[in-house]
Amino acid sequence: FPVFELMGQNIVYQGKAGAGQHTKMCNQIAIASGMIGVCEAVIYAEKAGLDPNTVLKSIESGAAGSWSLSNLAPRIINGNFEPGFYVKHFIKDMKIALESAGEMGILTPGLQLAKDLYEELAEMGEENSGTHALYKRLKA
Repeated sequence: FPVFELMGQNIVYQGKAGAGQHTKMCNQIAIASGMIGVCEAVIYAEKAGLDPNTVLKSIESGAAGSWSLSNLAPRIINGNFEPGFYVKHFIKDMKIALESAGEMGILTPGLQLAKDLYEELAEMGEENSGTHALYKRLKA
């Protein structure tokens, strides 16, 4: 699909119509719970009196490693909550994923918790911040 190569590198055919939407929901589900862990780890490091940047150097290349840990944790540490992806859009996606998971009879407690926390974050006036602003809700 040469036209897709103009938009990105990782081009994977998922299947019939609708498969791409379900794939996006898998991505959002994985990010939702993962972001909680990233924020909690930064807060824990801070409260333990550790340098979060040094902790990050130790854990980002191990089993805890993720794009969010390597790219968004440094922004959290630096107090930069500018959006790469908006909280308000993430909430919308999580609602879609929860509805779809419910229709399939899938239990998604991590996703439910993340949506609830992000809605609380939005109520704090952070709906136009990046998803990593969840740190502000967990630290509150």
